[in-house]
Amino acid sequence: MNIIKKTYLFYFEGFQNMTIGKTLWKIIALKLLVILVFLKLFVHDKTFKSEYVSSEAKSDFVSANLIKGKSND
Repeated sequence: MNIIKKTYLFYFEGFQNMTIGKTLWKIIALKLLVILVFLKLFVHDKTFKSEYVSSEAKSDFVSANLIKGKSND
C-alpha cells in the first residue's frame, strides 16, 4: 500500500510543478479528441447492423467472406 501512495505522490507532484508540460498535455488531449471524433464520424460510420438489416443478408455476407477467405489460402 505504501508503494502505491509513493507512486501517486510522485506523479501528482510532478504534474503539479509542470509549466510547459500542462500546455503540451492539453494540446495532446485536444488532438486525440479531434482524431477520435473524425474517426467516429467519417471512418466508423457504417456498422454491421446498419448495412445489413435482415438476418438473411447478414448471413449471406458472413458466409461469402468466409468462403472468400478460405479460397485465398
